[in-house]
Amino acid sequence: MTAYIFPGQGAQFIGMGKELYTENELARILFEKANHLLGFRITDIMFSGTEDELKQTKVTQPAIFLHSVILAKTMGENFKPDMVAGHSLGEFSALVANQCLSFENGLMLVSKRAMAMQKACDKASSTMSVVLGLDDQVVIDVCKTITDEIVIPANFNCPGQIVISGSPKGIELCTEKLMEKGAKRVLPLKVSGAFHSPFMGPARTELSEAIDRMPFHKPKCPIYQNYTAKASTDVNTIKQNLKDQLTSPVLWTQSVKNMIADGATSFVELGPGTVLQGLIKKIDATVETSGKN
Repeated sequence: MTAYIFPGQGAQFIGMGKELYTENELARILFEKANHLLGFRITDIMFSGTEDELKQTKVTQPAIFLHSVILAKTMGENFKPDMVAGHSLGEFSALVANQCLSFENGLMLVSKRAMAMQKACDKASSTMSVVLGLDDQVVIDVCKTITDEIVIPANFNCPGQIVISGSPKGIELCTEKLMEKGAKRVLPLKVSGAFHSPFMGPARTELSEAIDRMPFHKPKCPIYQNYTAKASTDVNTIKQNLKDQLTSPVLWTQSVKNMIADGATSFVELGPGTVLQGLIKKIDATVETSGKN
């Protein structure tokens, strides 16, 4: 069985999607539709903007979404997923790919999500770091010992790689304890705030309202969602999990394990970069991985 997977924020690069736009008429139509819906020419930034322009959350998230979804659309009859999943933002790409959301509505939700997250980041100082070389449970337990500050596990990416999210002081205190526990490294991430943490509470409220207004349809195949790591086909469950995702950890390792247990033997990454393929190889080296970007 083939699983299609979709990357999240951090996979962007200048020139992303340009070849697709130049060589495929359907891609060109969809990119131009996106420019119109967003109210600015996101393609100009994607193809030839600056790094600073592209890394703005309001640009980054729709850009990655568009690259991923348009790749899936241009595959036509060759796009036959048995299951899908996306990392954080990539979950929205996956929901358009399996026809749970329309292209237009998916783009509007991603744009709303990006704006709401940026607003939440501007309200309070917060950050993220990646922890290398410790078991999941050790990181979970250490985070629990920090009681005066907010710090929680945010992404379980693969064995030995977990991202923590929280206040700058919380991350600092947690880093000291994690190093004492034997972490190989704890590296700060260049992000605008603490994603997948309680700091995203205001964004969750805004996004929830937008999700409730948006029409969702029964998906063509299951999506393994970040919040539960389990297969979902029920529309109400999918919507609730999307809301909960913003303030909860991304259970990527467990999602991949569950997809493999349910029959996935091949994973195809659609979108910029190859990060997810690398993570999957660290989770289970026996499965096939490939990508289109």
